[in-house]
Amino acid sequence: MAGREISVELLEQYALLLANVARTGRRLSRDEIQARRKVGERSADAGDSLRTLITSHLAAIRAAWPHANHTSVNAVLAAVEQAVDALAEGYERAQRLAVRQEEADRREFIDDLLYGRSDLGRLAERAGRFGLLLSLEHTVAVAEGAQSYSEAHPVARRVEAALHSRFGVRSILLTTKDGRLVCIAPGNQHDVITYFAQQAEAAAGCGRIAIGRPHAGAGGVVHSYEEALNALDLAARLQLDERLLYAADLLVYPVLTRDRQAMADLVRSVLGPLRQARGGAEPLVDTLSAYFDAGCVAAEAARRLSLSARALTYRLERIHQLTGSNAVDPLHRYTLQTAVIGARLLDWPSQEL
Repeated sequence: MAGREISVELLEQYALLLANVARTGRRLSRDEIQARRKVGERSADAGDSLRTLITSHLAAIRAAWPHANHTSVNAVLAAVEQAVDALAEGYERAQRLAVRQEEADRREFIDDLLYGRSDLGRLAERAGRFGLLLSLEHTVAVAEGAQSYSEAHPVARRVEAALHSRFGVRSILLTTKDGRLVCIAPGNQHDVITYFAQQAEAAAGCGRIAIGRPHAGAGGVVHSYEEALNALDLAARLQLDERLLYAADLLVYPVLTRDRQAMADLVRSVLGPLRQARGGAEPLVDTLSAYFDAGCVAAEAARRLSLSARALTYRLERIHQLTGSNAVDPLHRYTLQTAVIGARLLDWPSQEL
């Protein structure tokens, strides 16, 4: 009610201003234009529509319309033009500030959510504004590409539009973090995450997309996000060919590296003798890696390495001579393959252990 009284008072002031303009033929002063800008800002902050704001001022103009000469009419029209321009400018400025504030609040919430920095109770309250119910399970998918993505990037906008077009609001939050696309969806709606992966690949040709496991609570979102990031990191270090990665399928690797010292000892013990080979250990480690990735099919491993079958066989025999372990023998294969995985994860032999 108080807001209504203030609005009427402002309109009456505007009518008096127009009457003065009609009498004197002057233009609006800088202070008078600034006053109209402030009226526009207040109206935007109060939730009034721009249409309502302009219509109310036009009504005040009609009430104060001068019954005078042509000069007075021209002066009033000029003042109206100034006033409407100032009203719209103030209104638009307030809206831009509101949008920027909303974006800042959203960015702060996302940072707190993905880093787990805020009080969980308060975080759950804020999540409601963005369509998330943190008491439920959520799955996080992360897509990375050749370029860095922001929320204003066309690729991010395209993927978000595709998701909302197909699923509506449906408690989905699409954002960006550290240049990657991030999708947070309810854990029981795997179709959303699958569709996100398809759209991210189609829109950006993303290098890799990793999907964490579903976890409950605000801490569950952080957990799933970190799993997805770890999957991307593992894929890069292990040089995996897969473009779509599931953290659940890669759980063995964190287990293998949980005791880093034990893994380093295994690599040194099993693969260390390969340093004696001409050209060093790296070509032979790459040979073992390709052989195991090819399912221990020598012909396929040779093709991947651009070697002849004979050359590949020679390398495998040389590895056997140096290490005492035969990659073709099932009894030795597991030890060698585990050591090769450890070498990839620890970046050996490029890095000393």
